[in-house]
Amino acid sequence: MPKAFVLITSELGKEAEVLDSLRKIQGIREAHNLYGVYDVIAHIECADEGDLRNIVTNKIRNVTNVRATMTLMVAD
Repeated sequence: MPKAFVLITSELGKEAEVLDSLRKIQGIREAHNLYGVYDVIAHIECADEGDLRNIVTNKIRNVTNVRATMTLMVAD
């Protein structure tokens, strides 16, 4: 079962809206606001790498006010 963490940069002042939208996406186990370079982190667990790619590419990146993402796949 692939796991990943996605670091997300949002539009200024839109962090709460992005967080609320992410928490509604199936496959995202948890999502939290951050302080620092990135605004939000999302933890993804899904059936296979194709699902993971779909969640990041077609769902997270299409959330309104998401500016950029960095995906970190878990190696263990």
